[in-house]
Amino acid sequence: MIGCLTDFVLGCDNPESVLQPMAAPATKIMSLTITEGGYNIDHETGEFDFSNPDVIHDLEHPKRPRLIFGFLTEALRRRRDAGLSAFTVQSCDNIQHNGNLTRKVVLDFADRQDPDLAKWIDVNASFPNAMVDRITPATTDADINYLEQEFGLLDQWPVTCEPFEQWVIEDKFCNGRPEWERVGVHFVDDVTPYETMKLRLLNAGHSVLGLLGALHGYQTIRECVEDQLFKEFLRNYLDLEATPTLDAVEGIDLDAYKDTLIKRFGNPAIRDSVARICQGSSDKIPVFMIPTIIANLQRGGSINYAALVIASWCHYCARQSDRHGEPLEVNDLMKDELIAAARKTSDDKLAFLKLKSIFGNLADEERFTRVYESMITALNASSDVANEMRGILKSDQN
Repeated sequence: MIGCLTDFVLGCDNPESVLQPMAAPATKIMSLTITEGGYNIDHETGEFDFSNPDVIHDLEHPKRPRLIFGFLTEALRRRRDAGLSAFTVQSCDNIQHNGNLTRKVVLDFADRQDPDLAKWIDVNASFPNAMVDRITPATTDADINYLEQEFGLLDQWPVTCEPFEQWVIEDKFCNGRPEWERVGVHFVDDVTPYETMKLRLLNAGHSVLGLLGALHGYQTIRECVEDQLFKEFLRNYLDLEATPTLDAVEGIDLDAYKDTLIKRFGNPAIRDSVARICQGSSDKIPVFMIPTIIANLQRGGSINYAALVIASWCHYCARQSDRHGEPLEVNDLMKDELIAAARKTSDDKLAFLKLKSIFGNLADEERFTRVYESMITALNASSDVANEMRGILKSDQN
């Protein structure tokens, strides 16, 4: 039971019930958690998508917003008009430079609706970048039943999480802040090294296990790391491909961090499904893995581990079944494009890589495509991802 939560209102039912406390003098910080696909960014242009019907609605009906951009803009308008200070918009999600991105999309939206207000927000509001880390699996019926049977609490949406927690925030608040450092928050001038570390180790590590594990037939991340082959493959990816692309991270021992990471993935009480990890991969892979691949291509580093993950994702989308023939769901905003491109691979092995909104110009990188094509060929022949993992590990040992 989270004692700091004193009330709950649902903005989609009654926008005014949310706008009023947002605009109240006592409100100094607005914290947000937005999913990878929730920032309303056009995949092709990288700009805010004004064609979204909800965005069009919010521009025309500012007092009845549907999206967070409309809520923030209207609340800040009311604060300006009342002579109040702006609040700090504190992002708490997995997006790299989340504060910078939130600032951009809010200012883009506000500028289209009221350019003078956008200028006021730009000068007066603050959007600190932050890195937050705690594995939180999707709620299952088993969680609901356990809570009721063991504690007599009937909750339709309990949340399970691991003991580990980490929160790093840039100390850039415009309207004061609590002394969160007293309870473990790490305040820094620049959160970039910390968020890059998390994205390229933890989040990418999840995708490595999720996509490979799904094809192999595993159901949970724990099952993957209990398999010595998967555990060794993951650790080699982290050591040989991800870590060399990271800058020094003050206060962090990267070897100890990776040891802890693998223990966290194997936590028997955290039944994190590979299906959850594979969901929305078109938003995750460009952030979690592609920058690592590009960096290693530039430095002449290893790319074999990542190449197998990308080839496995393609195989997943084309076949939509694991090695046992059990169905795999492509749960992704780009589902149609992913499946269509993956199925063209039989005629053009680089068809999947040519999705520029995900892979950029990776299909033009000859060293990567040579390895990727060989893995696509092998997976099409046998669907045995474990055999390809063994081959990569053996090659490195030799």
